Amino acid sequence: MEEKKLFINGEFIDSTDQDWIQVENPRDKSIIGRVPAASEVDVNRAVQGARGAQGPWQDLGLDQRIAFVEKMVAYLEDHREEIAKTISLELGCPLDFARNRQFMGYIDNMKDYISIAKAYPFVERKEGYEIHHEPVGLVAALTPWNYPFGQIVKKVIPALLTGSCVLLKPSKSTPLTAYYFAEAAKESQLPAGVFQLLPGRGGEVGNLLARHPDINMISFTGSTQGGKEVAKLALDTVKRLTLELGGKSPALLLPEGDIDLCVKNVLDTVFLNAGQTCSAKTRLLAPRFLKAPLEVALVREAKTYRFGDDRKGPVDVGPLQSAAQLAKVQKYIALGKKEAKVLYEDSLDLDYGYYQGPVIFTEVDPDSPLAQDEIFGPVLSVIYYESEEEAIEIANNSLYGLSGMIFGPREEALRLAKKIKTGQLQINKGKFSQNAPFGGFKESGLGREGGRIGLEEYLETKTIFIGD
Repeated sequence: MEEKKLFINGEFIDSTDQDWIQVENPRDKSIIGRVPAASEVDVNRAVQGARGAQGPWQDLGLDQRIAFVEKMVAYLEDHREEIAKTISLELGCPLDFARNRQFMGYIDNMKDYISIAKAYPFVERKEGYEIHHEPVGLVAALTPWNYPFGQIVKKVIPALLTGSCVLLKPSKSTPLTAYYFAEAAKESQLPAGVFQLLPGRGGEVGNLLARHPDINMISFTGSTQGGKEVAKLALDTVKRLTLELGGKSPALLLPEGDIDLCVKNVLDTVFLNAGQTCSAKTRLLAPRFLKAPLEVALVREAKTYRFGDDRKGPVDVGPLQSAAQLAKVQKYIALGKKEAKVLYEDSLDLDYGYYQGPVIFTEVDPDSPLAQDEIFGPVLSVIYYESEEEAIEIANNSLYGLSGMIFGPREEALRLAKKIKTGQLQINKGKFSQNAPFGGFKESGLGREGGRIGLEEYLETKTIFIGD
């Protein structure tokens, strides 16, 4: 069993408290490690160290900051197999999925941030004035458990490149992956205090960071409710906020859309990561006259996904991450069986771990909890519409606005895409990219991650008027 320490001011040190968080393997509930729960004394020490490092790091110069980050990226690439195995263990996902979807795509994402930083106009000269883009300062990065490597990348890398110091609080459920960033910082000889690692519970360490007067920005990914709570605390000192929150994203099949393409792409998102993906297209909207062929295609395709324990053979989808997550998903499934029709369900014959098979509901009421709430499990709701106007109304009938898909003739799909209130949309075979801006409308959050816009979240704008 791994036992970790805090990473503060360039060193791995013991916490001032003897409070530990156990890390569980969702496959069988075995304990695979433990990390310290940082105390208030630990948090204050880390903030003080980061505050002292902020000025020198900011003044170091872009080329030197890039050189440090490139060394960190190289370290992470060199340890890809170890990182993938760690993700697989603490998240419960199959190793191939951890390697190819949880890790590899984010290496390119880190390199894209570096390329953007190299070309970014940190000083723009206008007639009579200059616009300076400066580091926001101390950034508290609060990351979730469902993408424990990638969500750290989205926050830590752009913040470091733009000249901010980072205090990372990873999810208490998947904290082990975060330690590779601390090891990368140490091996790269990143200046002490520039990167601090503070594992702990969100309601404790996260709230301490959100309230701390010396923290300049909170970058949070997690539930909408959690984001609201953190934001309220952060606004007491008017911190910069980036919030990537929940989703209940629609997939819209148009009358002339490709049913097989739609079904494959939608189920890939709904079953991806055992349904624990905020951008999953968990509401499938289809014309009622396509009900029969669509439902045949859904059942046929759903049967091709292998759910289960990857220690017993090849699978595509592993367990949910925790007992709490399993209980939540099963609560919605039970509710769905009362208010909708079960089109497909695969009950896994496993009496250990946190396993949940796929479930597809049809004839779902668009106003029901099944269609409105983020379930975060392998559960799809199929909703039928009679007209284009009704389809758009249903698509926008959500507190969320994170992602979406449209399947149909290109020009028609583009026209309707402009009417759907969501941060991203994929049309037909359009491919998702980690390098594109990601974030949502409405209660799906504030700000964006990825691309140039994601880098700019960590910059403040200063205008200097110049005269003789």
